[in-house]
Amino acid sequence: MFTGIIEELGALRGVKQFGNGRRFDIAGAVALDDIAVGDSISVNGVCLTVTRFTGKTFTVEAVEETMKKSTLGMLAAGAQLNLERALRANGKLGGHFVQGHVDFISEILSIDKRSESWVVTFSFPESAATNIVAMGSIAIDGISLTVSDKTASSFSVSVIPHTWDTTLFHTYRRGTSVNIELDMIGKYVLNYLRESGRGSISEGFLKELGY
Repeated sequence: MFTGIIEELGALRGVKQFGNGRRFDIAGAVALDDIAVGDSISVNGVCLTVTRFTGKTFTVEAVEETMKKSTLGMLAAGAQLNLERALRANGKLGGHFVQGHVDFISEILSIDKRSESWVVTFSFPESAATNIVAMGSIAIDGISLTVSDKTASSFSVSVIPHTWDTTLFHTYRRGTSVNIELDMIGKYVLNYLRESGRGSISEGFLKELGY
């Protein structure tokens, strides 16, 4: 479990074929603090497991299914990476609950510079429409952000200077592909409603649950 608060920008030192997946050697500083084999680390919003580490780098492996559902297959040595260690039970939840399970790959449609922020607009597939809510949470390459606006096929977020400078946002351009993870709580609620055949939340439904 992660919070979507990026701890540092790491550097991809090497990529090797691993069956139909990839093995990534990543350099970092904060991510190597108190690290152990088997630990989970979010790499551009993808939850990966540390398989080995040295004093300066750690190694993670992404299997074929992960490669298909994320942008990891697009990475080359030298790339910068958003890194976040798994949340400790006594840690601060500064963002929102992020699992590191990518729902879809999105494309940046536009980047608009404002006086003290940037408004970045992303595409989304029709299947994700009900999970994206204005003023709701969303993770972009592992970064916890708030949806500021939504249309039939796109959504926007506002990015403050700190987030712009300390994450991959300052490297993004129109057409850049990013990993999107929808809000976990919203996904479970919608899945329950669909499976139960209710389709929507009503006052009676909430009363049944004790609210």
